[in-house]
Amino acid sequence: MSLIKNYHIIKKARVTHGFFTRLNGFSKNDFRSLNCSISSGDNKKLVLKNRQKALKNLGLQNKKLILINQIHSSKVVQINKSNINKKIEADGIMTSLNNVVLGILTADCAPIFIYDNKNKFICCVHSGWKGTLKNISKNAVNLFCKHKINLKNITAIIGPCLNKKNYEVDKSFEKKFIKKNQNYSKFFTKKNVNKSFFDLRGLINYQLKELGIKKIHNINLDTYAHERLFFSHRRSKHQNEKTTGRLINLISLT
Repeated sequence: MSLIKNYHIIKKARVTHGFFTRLNGFSKNDFRSLNCSISSGDNKKLVLKNRQKALKNLGLQNKKLILINQIHSSKVVQINKSNINKKIEADGIMTSLNNVVLGILTADCAPIFIYDNKNKFICCVHSGWKGTLKNISKNAVNLFCKHKINLKNITAIIGPCLNKKNYEVDKSFEKKFIKKNQNYSKFFTKKNVNKSFFDLRGLINYQLKELGIKKIHNINLDTYAHERLFFSHRRSKHQNEKTTGRLINLISLT
């Protein structure tokens, strides 16, 4: 299984999407096997073959894949004909073009797909702790609102990410969030005097609900715990591995 089967979520929409595992690719050793990141140090030819395999798995191999330089920001950029071939630094991309595939890479951070049920726009977001602290979801939803998309017509899907039980953080980390919003304190559970557990998925759900999004789905899989299925940056550090691969997450209008 290289693709997580969750088509039931959007079977009535003209949208094709996929959250991919690390399985059934071409990469070797630490990158075994569907690594889709060139910047991790993997063989570029194998990474490109992996990306093409993921696209083909969804029947999207004839469309242009748009990947961005992810910078752990709250920046969301709309892809149009004027910037379709440009290098973009951001952590979210949105489009109304149906000849492209939007993609983001993850290895513990949360991939989020957002689309409207009129099938005019799609968006994918890379929401790690920095992006979540800056509420990147808000910037993404605001782009839909800018195009006069009613909030009740928007659906969000949060893919596999680091689970709370494996997301141990120190008190300075926790304080950054509580300083931003006192309500964020509910997403931290005390472990001891110096450490807490952070519920990244729970906070993203909370932020989306606060924005007025009613249709929110979760692929409740922990990237850290499921070593066979997912790359995990945190797990690789704990195991003293030099590097790890990146999972690809794809969405396209069809």
